[in-house]
Amino acid sequence: MSTDLQTSKRFQSPKERRDFLGLASLWSAGIALVIGLLGALRLPVPAVFPESNSRVKLGLRQRFEGTSVTWFPEYRLWVYSTGGELYAISAICTHLGCTVATQEGGGFYCPCHGSRFGPGGAVIAGPAPRALTHLALSLSPDGQVVVDQQEEVSPETRLKV
Repeated sequence: MSTDLQTSKRFQSPKERRDFLGLASLWSAGIALVIGLLGALRLPVPAVFPESNSRVKLGLRQRFEGTSVTWFPEYRLWVYSTGGELYAISAICTHLGCTVATQEGGGFYCPCHGSRFGPGGAVIAGPAPRALTHLALSLSPDGQVVVDQQEEVSPETRLKV
């Protein structure tokens, strides 16, 4: 009968709070370690792959004759035509990468943070650190205007068509 009393739950010492807290801390540390290892294994894999080709055909040069500005929303850029010359301005704000919009009277504004740019892309006001990017234009052998979205040029650079 004495063995029955010793094995009975009523006479066993209860689980201590320290035991519970120790197990909880071990489980928490184990879960944190697993999550950290999964994050570390993901580091070598790039989140954004570079574009395979930054050069994009915009259309035949005749498309730009007689127009002063052409908007390309898929590439976020404007192509301006003045006196037989073309130049391209990126619509990506130099502050945080929002798409800028045109404003009345010429120039651009960023709807995200309020930067203002002049008609040539120069910063007038706001948090943008530098002017809008002017992009390189060229002609392909088949007569199409090509923009290189990763090649920045000076604002005076023009493509004669």
